Amino acid sequence: MRLKKGDTVKVLSGNDKGKTGEVLEIIPKTQKIVVKGVNIRKKHVKPRKQGEEGGIIPSEYPVHSSIVGLICPKCGKVTRIGYKVEGDKKVRVCKKCNAELK
Repeated sequence: MRLKKGDTVKVLSGNDKGKTGEVLEIIPKTQKIVVKGVNIRKKHVKPRKQGEEGGIIPSEYPVHSSIVGLICPKCGKVTRIGYKVEGDKKVRVCKKCNAELK
């Protein structure tokens, strides 16, 4: 997967189309990612310990990595990711403006 934790992405399709957020977690086995503020579901939690509160807790759930696009920090557009080899390092590059991605 070309996305990394901390990248800013925009949702391209689905119920949350147009929302942007930061990648919180990556699940390579299923090719899914968790994005902050996207695909929020409510989970009913029972109190497990004495004094702990139960209730309905909203939390982010994974979405497939193919429905999001990376936002380039330099040009601010949704872009694909390319690679460039500089010396002995492989660096991610914006396909639109050729800027280096962190």
